[in-house]
Amino acid sequence: MENSMDSIRDRYKPLITEMMTHMGSQVSVSEKDVLQEGNKELLPYIDTIIADHLLPGSGIAGFENLAALQQLSDKGEPCLILAEHYSNFDLPAFHYMLRQHGVDGSKIADKIVSIAGIKLSESNPVVNAFAKAYSRIIIYPSRSLEIIKKNYKDPNKLYHEVRRSFAINRAAMKALNSVKERGRIVLVFPAGTRFRPWEPETKRGVREIASYIKSFSKFCLVAINGNILRINPSGEMEEDLLHPDKVVLTVSPVFDSKEFLAGIKLDHHFRDDKKQEIVDHLMGILEKMHDDAERDRLR
Repeated sequence: MENSMDSIRDRYKPLITEMMTHMGSQVSVSEKDVLQEGNKELLPYIDTIIADHLLPGSGIAGFENLAALQQLSDKGEPCLILAEHYSNFDLPAFHYMLRQHGVDGSKIADKIVSIAGIKLSESNPVVNAFAKAYSRIIIYPSRSLEIIKKNYKDPNKLYHEVRRSFAINRAAMKALNSVKERGRIVLVFPAGTRFRPWEPETKRGVREIASYIKSFSKFCLVAINGNILRINPSGEMEEDLLHPDKVVLTVSPVFDSKEFLAGIKLDHHFRDDKKQEIVDHLMGILEKMHDDAERDRLR
């Protein structure tokens, strides 16, 4: 394996070209298709790229905590995974590593439905092909809507796009309730976007995550250390840069949502923005998990 920083598009052009033949057509997302089940025909292509770049020592620490979460889900508890977000390969690497744990890990992988921003489905066919491999509920993130409001010059187009965003998000909430009732485990990236070191604000959790915690009874946190697909500061998503790395995903013990929220209320007394304080507290736990895991990873 070459220790290069080629873009994923350039390094695997023949593989991606073949993968695209299995993805189906790309269409604009509407409120009618926000829930999309993963296309397993795409997984072998993505797995090849991941396997080529994961270094020895990569894996999931605390897999038993995910197994405990899955057992609670099987008993009817609405379960949530909240994970750090550094790259568009966070979910693919997590899914791949789960399946390396055999039947038990594959069962968890099959149960996961991620919350995905609309950009993954509409920005580029290659990016969309990678997203389609995994079950997801598509939302119109608040950050994306703010960008649209700044960039749209035509008031009529802006009006229709805002209406579309509301319709998509209403449908997404209905889909979320549906998968939750059917025993699926929902995965959310609380930062809402990939962390960019040159934009420190991208590591702060979005306040909407507080509502997710309240609507699920149990959850695990996942710290992500190591990254095989680095953001290209001067390029689009399909130009992200591949880099061999040791990737370790650290899973927390299962949290009870009511106990978690009660503990935060006791500690913080909710002085200003209640929802943001909840999420900031959560992100603080994730950051400590990340820092502790990083010291172990680099030994």
